[in-house]
Amino acid sequence: MKKIQQTGSITFGYREASFGFSYLETTGKPVGYSIDICNRIVEEIKSVTKLPKVEVRYQAVTSANRIPLVQNGTVDIECGSTTNLVERQKLVAFSPDIFRYNVRTLVKADSGIKSIADLQGKAVVTTAGTTSLRLLREADRGRNLEITPMSGKDHTESFLLVETGRAQAFVLDDILLAGQIANARNPKDFTIVGESLRTENQSLMFRKDDPEFKALVDRVVSGMMKSGEMEQLYNKWFMSPIPPKGININYPLNADTRDAFANPSSKGI
Repeated sequence: MKKIQQTGSITFGYREASFGFSYLETTGKPVGYSIDICNRIVEEIKSVTKLPKVEVRYQAVTSANRIPLVQNGTVDIECGSTTNLVERQKLVAFSPDIFRYNVRTLVKADSGIKSIADLQGKAVVTTAGTTSLRLLREADRGRNLEITPMSGKDHTESFLLVETGRAQAFVLDDILLAGQIANARNPKDFTIVGESLRTENQSLMFRKDDPEFKALVDRVVSGMMKSGEMEQLYNKWFMSPIPPKGININYPLNADTRDAFANPSSKGI
């Protein structure tokens, strides 16, 4: 808060291809559900600080560098698609969960892959810096699944590895997989299959040891949930046509996310 008052600015960390949450429009401007929530936080900052204007600056982040960029002050708040893990809370702080989803597997519709067991001998891609491969290993414990692990620098690159046949499966949060499918040239060529590896909690991320800023973020996010504004934003980004192609991700509000809205929590998993 002190930094924002001194500089009159705040830096959002954004993702380039977390469709629905945080991604680039054709103009190069970051948009999405997480970005809209962060913009509401800026409005509250202006109200509290009495600053006439708070300039929003943008910094692209990846799964691999997002935590270091928050820790070192390059990014003030990450408006992306990050899971709130207890182990990460040693390094950074989180807002109440803004989304809950399941980690599952994207494959080509004609691949014949239906479950984790069907990945035997296959090339499986995960995005660098995510926990997906670890979750797959934990789910397989004792079954000796042999896969060829691959890594994409971002979700779009990971999806491309499946699209071009270099990998047979892409493991990630199902909502992010749904976004990749919706934006594909031929969405019907892909499907999400298999058991859930874990239900995960997504939150906004910012630096630790700043109780004033966390209190403000928590107040805004919880208030949006209680007023119904958060569900309206959800419907805007996940149940309606979104830019730049007017595609509808069509991911109905699930019971876990509805619970997150009813009972705001940043405790993590």
